[in-house]
Amino acid sequence: GAHVLGTARTAEKGQVACDSVVGHTTPLVLELSDFDSVVACADAAQAQVGAIDMLICNAGVLLNELRQVRGLEMHFVVNHLGHFLLVNRLLEQVLAAPEGRVVVVASRAHHSAPEDGIQFDNLAGEGDFDRQEFYGHSKLANGLFARELARRLEGTNATSNSLHPGVVVTNIARNLPGWQDAIFRFAGSLFLKSVEEGAATTCYVATSPELAGVNGCYFSACNPVTPSTNMLDDDMAQRLWSVSEQLTRPYLS
Repeated sequence: GAHVLGTARTAEKGQVACDSVVGHTTPLVLELSDFDSVVACADAAQAQVGAIDMLICNAGVLLNELRQVRGLEMHFVVNHLGHFLLVNRLLEQVLAAPEGRVVVVASRAHHSAPEDGIQFDNLAGEGDFDRQEFYGHSKLANGLFARELARRLEGTNATSNSLHPGVVVTNIARNLPGWQDAIFRFAGSLFLKSVEEGAATTCYVATSPELAGVNGCYFSACNPVTPSTNMLDDDMAQRLWSVSEQLTRPYLS
């Protein structure tokens, strides 16, 4: 009976995805690297619903070379800043729900982030390019964002949690060279989780009655687990929030 708002980078892809499931669905266009698109998507969502019970942030990119958007490294922009902006634009609707939940899909890959955590002095990603490190950096940002949001939601009816979905066969490797994408998909067919299996923890955190009021946790395989020390760093989380606000301020309201 839920009304599901599904996002995609194009209207055509969104419609195909919505048509593939049973129930009340509405496709919305969302390009996370384009903050104008994020604002337009949030406005469209607000026009559709007055309250949002579950806001799931699960889009992402994995790149094979340094790309920049607005002078910032693209993993950080798409995987973190775009979601940060979207959630903040829709937070009023989450708080309007009886038990609003923000679910941020991070990753165990956050362990691949630099040892000293978020690179506040080099968000442009200058220097040697390490795909796993840049991706892990953005996933650490996801977890820290969810943690700081949880702190800010204390005393409200809403919660924020993050999770590791497992290594899932998706099109996240679409930006890698063709042979690497092919290897990823072949290996995935043998060893990785299906999309359905990968969605299990996300759906559990978003919908389980057992998690009513649970706030500020990190889950894997449908269980709370302890992430890296950096992801538990409240000072780093608060600084990331402040920097993210500065970088998206013209679009926040």
